[in-house]
Formats: sequence, C-alpha cells, structure tokens
Amino acid sequence: MSLLKDIYSVPFYNKLADSLIQINPEFNKPQFIKQIYAEGFEFMELKQRMHHTTLVIHEFLPAGYPEAIHQLFLLIHQLRKEDAGEDKLAYIFLPDYIETYGLEDYETSIKAIEFVTQFISCEFAVRPFLARYGEQMMKQMEKWSLHESHKVRRLASEGSRSRLPWAMAVPGLKKDPSAILPILENLKNDPSEWVLKSVANSLNDISKDHPEIVIAIASRWKGLGKETDAIIKHGCRSLLKQGHTQILAHYGLESTQIELKDFQILTPEVVIGDSLEFTIAVKNTASMVQKIRLEYAVYYKRLNGTPSKKVFKISERDYQPAEHAVIGRKQSFKIITTRKFYPGHHQLSIILNGEEKEPKDFELK
Repeated sequence: MSLLKDIYSVPFYNKLADSLIQINPEFNKPQFIKQIYAEGFEFMELKQRMHHTTLVIHEFLPAGYPEAIHQLFLLIHQLRKEDAGEDKLAYIFLPDYIETYGLEDYETSIKAIEFVTQFISCEFAVRPFLARYGEQMMKQMEKWSLHESHKVRRLASEGSRSRLPWAMAVPGLKKDPSAILPILENLKNDPSEWVLKSVANSLNDISKDHPEIVIAIASRWKGLGKETDAIIKHGCRSLLKQGHTQILAHYGLESTQIELKDFQILTPEVVIGDSLEFTIAVKNTASMVQKIRLEYAVYYKRLNGTPSKKVFKISERDYQPAEHAVIGRKQSFKIITTRKFYPGHHQLSIILNGEEKEPKDFELK
C-alpha cells in the first residue's frame, strides 16, 4: 500500500525535471535528482518532502525572486501544455515557494498567488501574508472575491477563514472577523459549488467564536435563494449541534408537542470492532406539521477517564400531525486512525430539536 508522501516519487521528479528542461535547456537534471534524493529523503513525511522540493528547486532558479517567479510561471504553462495534472497535490511546493521566499516582496507575491492558485490552491500560502500585511492583504482578498476565476474567488473565502484547518493561525481574524464578511457577501450567490462550500465553512468557523454574527447573517440572508439557504444551514451546523436557542428558533425547531419514547440501547455491552445498536420512537403530538431534528451524542471515554462528547445527526424533516416513527441506528466502534477507543463506561443520549435527553449507559469492552 503506497503512502500519501509517495506522490513525491522517482517518476514525478523525472517528469518535473523534464518539464523544467523544456523551459530552460541548461537545467541540470542529474544534479537536481541527486539533490532531491539527499540522505534522509526516505524518512521525510509529506510536508517535509514538499518543502524539501521547494528548497532544492530554489537552487536551480534565478537568484532574484521576481525572475524565479517568472520561471515558475513558465513551468506552469509547460505543465498545462503537457496535461500534467492541474490541482495535483504534489504541486503544493509551488505555493510553498511563494510563502518561503516571497514574504518581503508583496507586489510580486500577490501576482504569483493569483496566478498559481489557478493551477494549485494557495490557501495556505496566503496565511503568512495575512499575518504580515493584515488590512492590506484582506483588501486584496476582497478584490479576489470578484475575480473571473472561481479558483481565485474560492481562495478569497478559504484563505481568509478564521480557523482554516492545518494552516497557519491568523489570530486577528479569529478575534475580529469583520474583514471576512464583505468577502462572504460577495460570494453568497456564487455559481461555483466549490466556492459556496468554502463560504459555509467560513461561516461555521466564525460561529465558534462569534455566534451572534452568524445568526445575524442567517437572518439577513434567509430566503435569498435555495443555494444561499443551504450555505446558511451548513454554516450553522456547529450552532445546531450545540443546540443554540436562537438558531434553533431561526429554523423553527421547537421541542414542545413532540413525544420521544422507547429509547433503548440494544447492545449494552459492545466489543471494540463491533457496533452499538439503539432504537427510539418519536411522535408529533401537535395538530400541525412540525420540523423535527434528531441527533444523538456519544460520550466517549478518554484515556484519563473523562468523557468526550461527539454529536451525530440522524435526520431532520417535517412530521405530519400525529405521525409516529420508530428509528434504529448503529454506531460503529471499528478501529480507526482518527479516534482511539478506551474500554469502560460510555454513554449515549438523544437530542431532539437541540434539547438533549437523559443519557443511557453502555460498556465498551
């Protein structure tokens, strides 16, 4: 089984070197390959190999940063001509080059980011520029949100996220996201689904620190269109999971006149590798249609014995007057890389329109 870091392979570097020869016949391919496969390369992880590629290719580019960027532009044109794989993960060394060598040359780097992100996303590369240039960079991101290329527009929203995963933190955006809002306003009706998803993720980030801002946006954008309503719903997902009263009211999720009964854990003892099984019954006792959002929370046992709550959605739909439904679910405890399971006392609860019911116990063995 190949590892993700193995995208940096002999065939990749051979092809890259051949492309570099096409734009510079004097490019020394044997020396480039030799420096790439320096001692310890096999022990490098993905990010280390990516940055190592940046450092090595720098040795073969012109000493001046603007001239080096021009060579990388030519390389991208060549790669496109060869149909070498736009948006291919291995090319993340190109944004890394801008981030590594271009922080002191704002003007050249802005042009480089705008061009390169249309080949491979620069969402991580913009973060040091946001930290260094602050308001100036955010104004540039706002301009990019009106760009003709959906990839540049997506960079404007994704790169400016207050909590962009795996990226350099920009504390100012987390503390005060007001500069992000004009970007999201520009993109709320974007024709690209990729851009809209980024807008929703940015809203969700903001909701974790400033829920009142996102609730106000939800009210202002409500009914503007099907796509915008979907953005709001996805952007409020953390607030909905938290049972935030204002957002529940926004979506008409009341917990009165709804009957929840027969909550049973069918497998009170679960072996790691198997699944927990449970059932519930829910009924709309009102004389009108009601929207019912059902979720469940698993309280996983941590290594230190304290619980860690994780919420999972079951469904959200309209129930007719007197409508009754019996629902069964399974929660897997198969071993996965993203969560460590610890044997012992666990709990599971049902959440009805944001209101959490009394949890029930089960044992993980």
